[in-house]
Amino acid sequence: MLNSKTMDTNQKQNKEKEILTAAENEFLTKGYDGARTTSIAKAAGVTHAMLHYYFRTKEQLFERIVDEKFRLMAESTLAALGDSSLPMKERIRTGVANHFDFVASNPLLPLFVINEIVSRPERYAFLHERAKTIIDTVYRGLQADIDRAAERGEMVQINAKMLFMSIMSLNIFTFIAYPFMKPLMGDLMANDERFLAERKAENIETIMKRIEI
Repeated sequence: MLNSKTMDTNQKQNKEKEILTAAENEFLTKGYDGARTTSIAKAAGVTHAMLHYYFRTKEQLFERIVDEKFRLMAESTLAALGDSSLPMKERIRTGVANHFDFVASNPLLPLFVINEIVSRPERYAFLHERAKTIIDTVYRGLQADIDRAAERGEMVQINAKMLFMSIMSLNIFTFIAYPFMKPLMGDLMANDERFLAERKAENIETIMKRIEI
């Protein structure tokens, strides 16, 4: 049976999660400048004062959400690429698939990040720091593993950072272009679920062909 202290902790964690969910939707749909803490509080079902009890500033909320998104990407995409227990081709295939799924679960995120960098250049340092820490950690081991796989004749030699760029370009552009392209593509994009499954398979195949001997 839960004691009162445990119940209070659980309630606080649940309320914090509700605030973060509301804040994420507010930021991603309206941008940082357009987001309002009053709207976030209302969507989360808390008072404005209660919101500031959990998160003192709008900036703190923003940073918490960005940190969480980079953490989730690291756990899916980059963890697969850095998994030395798997064959290199399987690591790359899984990394591409996981990254596509991550973007599919967060389709507004890429454009939000781009808009923030363009409209608020001071954001670049913050976003760059989060991404660089994750990518550098994986890159150090991945490049060496790619080099060894290429020496064994398992794949062509490729720069790991160029590989990251190719994966991100293919997957992210799919979702940035989607709203514009859908009316132009007719039957190809008539069914969202089918199109995304086909596009995911196409992106994976494109990357895998790039590393084939």
